[in-house]
This record gives sequence, structure tokens and C-alpha cells, in this order.
Amino acid sequence: MEFPVQTTNPAKVETACLVVPVFKDGDLLPAADKLDDASERLIGQLIERGDFKAGLGNVQLIPFAPGLNAERLLLVGLGERNKCNEGGFRKALDAAFTVLAGLPIDDAAVAMTDVPVPERDSLWKGRMIAESALRAIYRFNEFKSKPDPEPRLEQVTLLVSESEDSSNVKEGSRIGGAIGEGINFTRTLGNLPGNICTPRYLAEQAEQLGKESKGKLSVEILDEEALETLGANTLLSVGRGSAEPSRLIVMRYQGADDPEEAPHVLVGKGITFDTGGISLKPGESMDEMKFDMCGAASVFGTVKSVLAIQPRINLVGIVAAAENMPDGRATKPGDIIKTLKGLSVEVLNTDAEGRLVLCDALTYAERFTPASVVDIATLTGAAIIALGHHATGLLSNDDDLALNILEAGATAWDRAWHLPLWDEYQEQLDSNFADLANIGGRPAGTITAACFLSRFTENYSWAHLDIAGTAWHSGKQKGATGRPVGLLTQYLLDRAQDATVTEEEAG
Repeated sequence: MEFPVQTTNPAKVETACLVVPVFKDGDLLPAADKLDDASERLIGQLIERGDFKAGLGNVQLIPFAPGLNAERLLLVGLGERNKCNEGGFRKALDAAFTVLAGLPIDDAAVAMTDVPVPERDSLWKGRMIAESALRAIYRFNEFKSKPDPEPRLEQVTLLVSESEDSSNVKEGSRIGGAIGEGINFTRTLGNLPGNICTPRYLAEQAEQLGKESKGKLSVEILDEEALETLGANTLLSVGRGSAEPSRLIVMRYQGADDPEEAPHVLVGKGITFDTGGISLKPGESMDEMKFDMCGAASVFGTVKSVLAIQPRINLVGIVAAAENMPDGRATKPGDIIKTLKGLSVEVLNTDAEGRLVLCDALTYAERFTPASVVDIATLTGAAIIALGHHATGLLSNDDDLALNILEAGATAWDRAWHLPLWDEYQEQLDSNFADLANIGGRPAGTITAACFLSRFTENYSWAHLDIAGTAWHSGKQKGATGRPVGLLTQYLLDRAQDATVTEEEAG
């Protein structure tokens, strides 16, 4: 999708549909005011008569507006001006682009950059517009004999009131476009069924990203023989009951001026299907366990975004991929396994398998002498009980790192919430027969899962993101969300030298 930027009177813009934001009580922004004057007070009259109520996210399509060059006018409500914030701005955008994606149009123009969002500049607004547009046109039609109609929208023009904002809006839309593409890539990987998206399929996707990167991304795939030699026994133990071989996938992007600069490492849980193993899950909603690789998918999506933006940073993406199935070779409750780090783990529940693949991947990450490590995993149902489906759970051994991630989530509007990682929780993992058990009981399940992982991250700055509540939707809207690609990409941009390369440098 293309995102040109124009500084012009919106009444003169030629487009198939023009999006205009409106506050309640007829409080018109400069763009809406110009359109109102040019259209014989069309907008003002609609509000005064009550034909359009400008509540947050309300939309009204006007097929024809006199005095305007736009073929259609789409009003989108912002609610009350004094309550306008990041969430409201995003909600209004999403409502508008949902309508645009359903219209038989190739192009649209959006007059949203002058909406006053406290503490957010025009670059941020340009980013949010592009990201929302790409999320709205996403469709997953790969397996339908009669696919849903694909949106025709190919170009969204961002209208700017002040010419000095143009460069910021342009850069913001470039970043937002890259993040939107990364989010949609993550959604597709998450939505694929387990018989297609296997550990080997994920490895192929990494290799494809490497080919498409024109040398900017190097990829290494460790197969089961290499993992045996390495000693990644807990990762291998999860996939023992499956006919699908496990993989450890390593993707390296070097964008920093100094190739030896310590990289930031993202580690994704890639359980491509999770039956629970011998500790078998209930049958209801087990189909959604194809989403148990959404942590891995978010690493792929972030890498894709980084390749497009090209920040001056070194990045390593690691995906621990396995399928958790029950058969005669599967790991059993009570089995004891030696990890890559050398610690022994008593497996009390084979459905707590994510931490088993992650612990070896986190140990592997240490060889890169990382500046930071963030793992992303659909790890615990307890995270949903604690935080619902709005916030990602965040735990860390470094409060500064946790704060940086929280700030990145707030900027991306892909928010997380910091939970404690106190030593007092560690004793719940005590085992009579091994160095530690893989579960700590029902109390504080999200925290004790992170406590388990913390045993393998003592030598570097580390954070854990539990995305069990945010990685996908259930019900009628069932599907992967693409979170937390926005948060992760923003975190990396915040760490990058001199922010990002220019659009011209990126090519």
C-alpha cells in the first residue's frame, strides 16, 4: 500500500473517499471546517440535526458532498475533545478503515493528522494511520474455495494542514507501513493450521526472509541432529511425541554501524500445535492451540518490520519450534531432563512445554553476548485470568529494561503490564528429584513460569512477555492479532543509533 502525503485544502482533494474526523457538539478541526465551508455547511447541519452523532468510533458515509472533489465523504466521530487520547485516536482510525476496506474503491484520503492527541506528534499519527490501514485490509483466504472479497484499497493519502509536518508524517507512515506489514505477516503465520505451519515450515519462512532481504538477514537452522549435539534436550523432549521434527531457527540482522555492537535478541515460543502432550488438554477449543506459536510469529513479524525500516541496530531473532503431541515416545509426567544450561528439570506437567523449549533457546542466546533479551510466548492461561485480553504480561530481571518495554508499548499502543518477579516465588519450583520442576502450582502461575525462565537468564538483561491473552481473538473474530509486533519494533527503534536510516538510504 502507498501512503503519499499532501499539504492542501481538503476540499480540493480528488479521491474516491475522504475521511474527516469530527468532535462532539460540532467542534470542527481545521480540515473539517474547510470542508464544511466548501460544502454549504453539510457537516455542521448533519451534527445540528442529530443525523450524525460524533461519538467515538461512530461513522457515517456520505455518497455525495456538494462543493468537494471527493466522490464520497466519511465522517468519523472522535467523541469529546477533552477526552481525546491515543486509544480514542486508534479506535476512530480503525472504525474508518473498516468502512474503507469494504468499499469498492482503490484510493482514499485521510484528514487525521491535525487531531490533537496529547503528547503525540505528527510522526506518531502518520504511523498509526498507515498501521491501521494495513490491519484493516488484512484477509485470510488461503483455504476457502470461495474467498471473501479482497479489499481494493491500494493508496491512502495523508492530508497535512501544516507543511512543516509533512516530513514527519511521511516518515511516520513509512514506519507504520512496515509495522503493519509485519503485523499482518505475524497474523498469517498464526492463522495457518498446524498441518501446514510446522517447525519445518517456520524454518522455510526464515530462509525465505533471508533470500528476500538481499543479504541483510543471515539465517541458520539447527535440526534435531544439531540440537542433540548441542545438548538442547528440553527443546527436543517436547517434540519427541510428534512425527514433525523440531527446529531452532536463528535470524541475524546487522544494521549497527559497528558490526560487533552487542545485539538485542528476541526469542519466540514456536509450539506449532499444542495438545498438551501426555497431560492432554480438554478437547473444547483445542483447535486454537495452533496459535501457540504466536510468540514465534511475532519474532518473524518484527524481523520483517526491521528489514523494511532498517534501524541502526544489531538484532538476533531465535525461534524454538516444536509440536507437542502424545505418543509412545512422548515425555511423561515425572520424567527428568537435563537442559542445555546443565540444570535438571522434573517435568510434572507436559502441558507446561513452552518454558521447556524456551529455556534452551534462552541459554543459546547467551552466546551472542546480548545487550538485552526479550522472549515472547503464549505461556500461561493465568496471564488471561490476571490481565484479560488487553495487556501483555511483562516480567523482567532488569527494572530499566522493563520500563523501556512499557514505554515502547505505550508508544505503539500495544501495552504491557509489569508483574513482580520476587525471589519468594522461586521456591514454588522446588523439586525433590531435580534442580527444579517445570510448574509451580496454580498460585501466581504466570509469575512462576517466568521464575522458571529466569533460572536460564542470569547472565544478561532479560524480559519475558506472556501474550496468552493478547495474541489471538476467539469467537466470531477468531484469528491472530499480530501483537506484540508493534511493541517489539518500537522497543528496537528506541534502542537504535540515530533512530533509523532515511527512506532514501533504505531504498
